[in-house]
Amino acid sequence: MTTILAETDLETITADKIVDARGAACPGPLLEAKKGIGTVPVGGVIEIWSSDPVTKTDIGAWAGKVGHGFLGFLTAQGYDRVFVRRAK
Repeated sequence: MTTILAETDLETITADKIVDARGAACPGPLLEAKKGIGTVPVGGVIEIWSSDPVTKTDIGAWAGKVGHGFLGFLTAQGYDRVFVRRAK
């Protein structure tokens, strides 16, 4: 389930949980996302902060594989903000 939102829509999302994985190399941010998704309610959003440029594609692929909604990402100063909606 991939639902990529426009950048303006992503800027208005208030995440249920923020996972700060900046400074961690692959697969660290993905592992942190997997742990964190279980702590938000179904329909909730987790936001992963990562300085690893591969994270956004890794998390998008993982979300699609397991059925969560990959909402997209925003680029901040020196890191990406990746958004996933929990589906189950």
